[in-house]
Amino acid sequence: MRRTRRAMADGLTMTRRNMAHLVRTPEEVALYFLLPIMFVLVFGYVFGSGMALPDGGDYREFLLPGVFAMTMLYGLGATGSAVAVDAGRGVIDRFRSMPVARSALLTGRSTADLLRALLETSVLLVCGLLVGWEWHRGVGRALAAVALVLALRVAITWIGIYLGLVVRDPDTVGMIVFPLAFPLTAVSNVFTAPELMPDWLGTVAEWNPLSATVTAIRELFGNPGLGGGGWASDNALLLAIGWPVLLTAIFAPLSVRTYQKQGD
Repeated sequence: MRRTRRAMADGLTMTRRNMAHLVRTPEEVALYFLLPIMFVLVFGYVFGSGMALPDGGDYREFLLPGVFAMTMLYGLGATGSAVAVDAGRGVIDRFRSMPVARSALLTGRSTADLLRALLETSVLLVCGLLVGWEWHRGVGRALAAVALVLALRVAITWIGIYLGLVVRDPDTVGMIVFPLAFPLTAVSNVFTAPELMPDWLGTVAEWNPLSATVTAIRELFGNPGLGGGGWASDNALLLAIGWPVLLTAIFAPLSVRTYQKQGD
């Protein structure tokens, strides 16, 4: 019990350390929040003003939930780079030599990224409201949709932690993230419906973890969707919970194991 309390206290200390680093680098804060604002404004006005849905719905309301989830996906770069910087500068090795719980560095990073994601999501929601997006099914379901977005970010965080520990070079991490994230965004239902794609590509898009979250939050927000009918589309809420749980169950232990091996 005492070890658990100590690990939690050390993890909280590491969380404060990561958040303090963010506050002390205002240029990083500006860039961090500029990206989601840019996503909402550019995609909301450029795509939202120039496209229409077959059923006559508002494309901007269709698009914005996808942008919310897509922004969480691109948080992979921020997490991976931050971990790689700590690893490359020997910060991780210094913490290992201190009387600190070995789990604290990873739990502190994941908790700090979750707090940052919560702030980021708040910015996204406000920007979405400013460009004409809104939810239609009450505050309770809107909060459930936000919870699904954050669950996706938790899974992405652990993938980023693992990537940063393995690569250990922030520049290389930055080069890897786009080839990983872009196909997941393009072959999804963020911008268009999977049933409008070739059959095989549409099937891949329907089972995309990003698509599951987007479909589920569109339903919870009461925003329009396109078609569907496949098992993945009909059970999007189940997949929106299951995919983050599965990815976290895979990459959290991988991250811990990699972190422990590097200290041996």
